[in-house]
Amino acid sequence: MSSTIVEKLVEEAKRIEEDALYSSKGHYNCADNWKSVHYWIGIPAAILAGVASVSAFSENTAAAGYISVLVAILSALSTFLDPNARQNSHKSSGAAFGTLKNQARRFYEIEVYLEHDEKKLKKQLDALFLRRDELNTTSFSISARAYRKAKTDIESGSNNYKVDNDKS
Repeated sequence: MSSTIVEKLVEEAKRIEEDALYSSKGHYNCADNWKSVHYWIGIPAAILAGVASVSAFSENTAAAGYISVLVAILSALSTFLDPNARQNSHKSSGAAFGTLKNQARRFYEIEVYLEHDEKKLKKQLDALFLRRDELNTTSFSISARAYRKAKTDIESGSNNYKVDNDKS
């Protein structure tokens, strides 16, 4: 097998791994953001609903009415934004991109040395490309803020393995 072909296959697999790493980390960051939104809307809505209920039985019905309006607004926001579903979707996408990252790394670290048929290796690489394209098509977009945080975290070495650092 040509060493040039192997080098090209490894380069492409490393690109997929890098794309998947940034996407995985970005999706996990988005999931964390949506979890916060879920709590920031849900907790006040629950507390205010309780306060409105108590106020309704007191003589301060105007306060109960205003608080009920706030609860309705928060509930509508929660329904419209559906932060829990968005959190779960981003978390699922983050895990799927993480799996792809691991598969790409395994391909260029192990498979290219075990398999000596260039056509089979290209087919394996094509499957990685296809999976990345599927995930990019079906996943929610990552916010710019979540991407910047992912980039900062990755560049600071947060996703490095000890075994890789020991090779240096």
